[in-house]
Amino acid sequence: MIDPAAGRTLATTDLVDARPDPHTPGDPRRWQVRARSKVGTVRIGGVQLTITPKLAVRRLFFLLGYALDPGAHWGHGDGDVLVGGHDDLLPAIAHAFERQTERALRRGLLQGYQHTEDALSVLRGRIRESEQMRRRYGIPVPVEVGFDEYTVDIPENRLLLAAVDRLVRLPGISGDIRGRLLRLRRRLDGVDCLRRGAPLPEWAPSRLNKRYVPALRLAELILREASIEQRGTDTAVSGFLLDLAKVFEDFVSMALREALRPLGGRCRFQAHHHLDEAAAVLLKPDLVWYDDAGRPLGVADAKYKAEKEKEGHPNADLYQMLAYCTVLGLPSGHLVYAQGRAPMASHRVREAGVVITRHGLDLDQDPTVVLAGMARIAEHVAGAQ
Repeated sequence: MIDPAAGRTLATTDLVDARPDPHTPGDPRRWQVRARSKVGTVRIGGVQLTITPKLAVRRLFFLLGYALDPGAHWGHGDGDVLVGGHDDLLPAIAHAFERQTERALRRGLLQGYQHTEDALSVLRGRIRESEQMRRRYGIPVPVEVGFDEYTVDIPENRLLLAAVDRLVRLPGISGDIRGRLLRLRRRLDGVDCLRRGAPLPEWAPSRLNKRYVPALRLAELILREASIEQRGTDTAVSGFLLDLAKVFEDFVSMALREALRPLGGRCRFQAHHHLDEAAAVLLKPDLVWYDDAGRPLGVADAKYKAEKEKEGHPNADLYQMLAYCTVLGLPSGHLVYAQGRAPMASHRVREAGVVITRHGLDLDQDPTVVLAGMARIAEHVAGAQ
């Protein structure tokens, strides 16, 4: 049973499928709640809802980590250490972020030059003459100046601080993890907090911030893709949810790109093409492999959950892939399903001659086995060339 206002708010979101219980129409506190493709923890008013993935958290964390940064190989060796033995997603993510951030800060806070423009009573840097004339009308003090300051208040540290602040407010974080996150916050002293609603700081991997990269990838995930904070309704909603379909799609795309890299060319994720000559119908395959001249060599699409047989599986996916192959001028296309026991099957389209192959990938395996499976799929993608 849940509060009626919380139930109504939950029904307006796309987090789960929520509707009043048809078996007890007279009781507004009884609701039917069914998971979709999202997992994690969310609080709606005074109700906390936890959606547990069927896939073991350490396996899910490998998929997530590989999609974020294939070079880090989270899940190979230290993956179980990073999730800290947690069986629930949010504590595992929080533990991993705390471990990676602690590791990043072990040698001290990263510093860098930040350009600042300000009005000061003393001269510092260079005078912004046009601003001095426009704002001060010839008055010598304060002075409009611009200067570069060597500081810890840089985008990388702001991003880490914002993720710490977000995590400590989320439901489902244990006191132990919250305490360790607050200790990290104290170590980030001197870094400005992000204003609510402000865009995330931009950064780029470099030699200088290499030790920060795993923590920054997780910080972006926490702040941009998986964190929920919804107000303006009769009941506040906050939490941390991952879309398993997107995690799987991102992993498949990244693993195929890495497997195809030695063969040359380039891969693009969600490349935009159009079905019709008027460019009114947009097509976005998960991955298209091009040669150096920009000609398509292969196409693949990831499907975390196949449609039910009675709804036409696998027809809709086959029609979609046929459209991709037709527009790209390819003789073959590949569908990758998160179904390890499903046998590989190929379909040759009448008259068109296009061959569409369905691949199954068993995610509940050791990471090396999963990546070997992706390498085999990449061989099929490249086989038509």
